[in-house]
Amino acid sequence: MTEPLDAGPFYHGTKADLRVGDLLTAGYRSNYRPEVVMNHIYFTALANGAGLAAELAPGDLEPRVYEVEPTGEFENDPNVTDKKFAGNPTRSYRSKDALRVVAEVTDWTRLTPEALQAWRVRLAALHADERAEIIN
Repeated sequence: MTEPLDAGPFYHGTKADLRVGDLLTAGYRSNYRPEVVMNHIYFTALANGAGLAAELAPGDLEPRVYEVEPTGEFENDPNVTDKKFAGNPTRSYRSKDALRVVAEVTDWTRLTPEALQAWRVRLAALHADERAEIIN
């Protein structure tokens, strides 16, 4: 895997209500395959990409995007880097170390209800495909 392409800022999308200084850690169920407990915490250099993850996260709370800073080493997310897309066009990363919340971001673009439903259908199809694995 190549060196990460970005130095930040970085973003994480969730439905959790967090505060500046809170730490996000690995060890939670995947938003995309809930039977998988994740060994990494995922983030992106694209605020709208984090927004998409927030919109797709389970739960009834409002989706939120946070600016975060990695507390340790991180790498390109192998679930999208080179496996599905050449390079890292989604600017997605992961770390085994925590992410620290720096600020809440409010100027990201929300999905339309139709776009959100299309993503849910796409993810349901992936979940049904036994070959669609998560590199954990």
